[in-house]
Amino acid sequence: MRILPACQEKRRASSSKSKLRVADKSIRATQAYLSNMILDLTDDSFHAGALGRIQREMIVLGIGFSAAAWMLLGWRIAAGFACGSAIGYANFHLLKRVVGGVVERTVQSGHRQSGKGIVLRFALRYLAVACAAYVILTSYPASLHGFLVGLFLPVGAILCEAAYELYMALMHGT
Repeated sequence: MRILPACQEKRRASSSKSKLRVADKSIRATQAYLSNMILDLTDDSFHAGALGRIQREMIVLGIGFSAAAWMLLGWRIAAGFACGSAIGYANFHLLKRVVGGVVERTVQSGHRQSGKGIVLRFALRYLAVACAAYVILTSYPASLHGFLVGLFLPVGAILCEAAYELYMALMHGT
């Protein structure tokens, strides 16, 4: 009778060792998958088209929401939203250009760029936005709400890009 329990103990020990090996293999496989996914996410090719996609998403969102605002809220709010979207798009494009130019000049020359010119460009952009808001407020006060919402168009496009990159990371393992 003592032989039978000893065999059962050996079986249990070998069974638990095999379970540990299987668990260890699955943990290693999961770690390898996650490390490959992290390496792919940091690869430049994953993010290479982000700025172009954001600009296209801004155009699509601007047209789509302008049409929806026209149908649901009227032409004045839709016109304000369209103006705000156009200024938001132009602001994003100019910001991209300014940052790219500053980085390029800094890398080529090796010297830090003057802060006065950069601050002046930023101030002029926001002065233009304030002037547009003033013109809309004085001519069509109802359009101001749409204009202010339209200025946030880049935020919506960036959120769409973040959702797209998250989808790509989760579904395709890149």
